[in-house]
Amino acid sequence: MAKPRVLFLCNANSARSLMGEALLRHMAGDRFEVFSAGTDPDRPHELALAALRKQGIDSSGLASKSLDDFAGQHFDTVIVLCDKAKQACRDWQGSRDEQLYWDIRDPRFIERPDAYEQALQEIRQRLLLWQQLKAHDDGGDTPS
Repeated sequence: MAKPRVLFLCNANSARSLMGEALLRHMAGDRFEVFSAGTDPDRPHELALAALRKQGIDSSGLASKSLDDFAGQHFDTVIVLCDKAKQACRDWQGSRDEQLYWDIRDPRFIERPDAYEQALQEIRQRLLLWQQLKAHDDGGDTPS
């Protein structure tokens, strides 16, 4: 049976969506195929990578990618993390069974030293709830 495919999507694919990609891999092991993309990709933000490392989450291999790179592909779940990406999804040439919208504030525009850690924690909390719902819907055990 194929692993469920999950795509995290935000504007620049430099912080929130990259953190979501790395975090789900860390939390779920190899239960999902996990990707991230941006509507206007930029390079990974060093503070986002540092927030991941601080939590013991592997950030190696993370790279910003364009949503266009995934045209024609199917995902079980697309998790959209900002308004701009939500708008772009309407015209995206890919398919998904489920689309979630989690409006996570862009830490690049929050003038607090822990802005990236806060965004990572918010994504973690939502992923925990989402995994519990998935396990319940699939009739499986609740993830630890």
